[in-house]
Amino acid sequence: MRCVIAGGGPAGAMLALLLARAGVEVTLLEKHGDFLRDFRGDTIHPSTLQVLDELGLAEEFLKIPHRKAYGLSMVTDAGDISLASLRGMPGKYDYIAWVPQWDFLKLITSAAGRYPGFRLLMNAEAYDLIREGRTVRGLRYRDESGEHEIRADLTVAADGRHSTLRERAGLVPEELGAPMDVVWFRLPRHPSDRDDAFLRISSGRMMVAINRKSYWQLAFLIPKGGFDELVRQGIEALREPVASLLPWLADRIGQIGSYDDVSVLTVVINRLHRWHRPGFLCIGDAAHAMSPVFGVGINLAVQDAVAAANLLAGSLRSGAPIPESTLHLLQKRRMLPTRVTQATQRVVQNLVIKKALRREFNPSRLPRDLTRIPLMNRMARRFIGLGIRPEHVRVPEA
Repeated sequence: MRCVIAGGGPAGAMLALLLARAGVEVTLLEKHGDFLRDFRGDTIHPSTLQVLDELGLAEEFLKIPHRKAYGLSMVTDAGDISLASLRGMPGKYDYIAWVPQWDFLKLITSAAGRYPGFRLLMNAEAYDLIREGRTVRGLRYRDESGEHEIRADLTVAADGRHSTLRERAGLVPEELGAPMDVVWFRLPRHPSDRDDAFLRISSGRMMVAINRKSYWQLAFLIPKGGFDELVRQGIEALREPVASLLPWLADRIGQIGSYDDVSVLTVVINRLHRWHRPGFLCIGDAAHAMSPVFGVGINLAVQDAVAAANLLAGSLRSGAPIPESTLHLLQKRRMLPTRVTQATQRVVQNLVIKKALRREFNPSRLPRDLTRIPLMNRMARRFIGLGIRPEHVRVPEA
């Protein structure tokens, strides 16, 4: 086996597709039986749309039911604030596509399945690495039939922010901190409700509302580590602020019957100082966990995958050794986007989210339309839409 990848999220699935497309024998392991997990990032930004276009998948992607967002907005007690507009940005795509992540992953893995070198193992949980001296030679995984191993020239950990393989490789991320956690839940959506996705902010309270057509996916922000206290206060401690922030949901708020109806995301921002060992590489959340601020996590993961395929596909296809110095080149290329994106997220967390949760942020001081400030809007749309150092598919189809 040339390459084995643990983790069927955006980073792992995209890397598997790109390698299989380039003629590399690759196995992708996903520990669940399907991709149907709710409350995952669903924003496909122009940088990822461009990658899909370069792979000839854009038309197929756009057939998936989706919503387009051409800008970002904030709803305050005093009214709406336009934060950024993506219209007019360079390239073919000037919008964010809201698509359930399971549909995106199904598209990517189905496309990979058209190539003979691709193999997808579901219900397969990677739990350890195979080593020969200092070099990683594959991984061990378990499924319903027992424990197995796969030997490979390159083992890739794309198994998320709590990566098991990263831990087995002795790589420990630096924790950068976050002032909030997120309580996710859903409520029915009525045709008369507003049509967009938006940030709702008020003194001491914040939430994000995502239009799923038939329901609202809602994210209520709480102070870091505050969920146990919220539960102690009873379910009304969640219902009341949600109904206060979004009064038009008050008639449905009783459908949050208990805290069994919600899911909690513990927000972390971290990154590895070293993404690799001989024969081993971390990408995506396994290398750098992102804050939900700007919703760019999927897109950073996809960019990691594209850069990795561009750099490594040739050697993997030919069977040439991949020195650790080559893996370091990938880390070096992707570290700048990681650092800049996380730094920007932390600025927003500290200047907006932390202060808002402490009742120290007054959004009424902001202009009603930030898109009318040309330089600010150009910077915002470039950062949100394309990110720092967007990657393009350079490896030809075999």
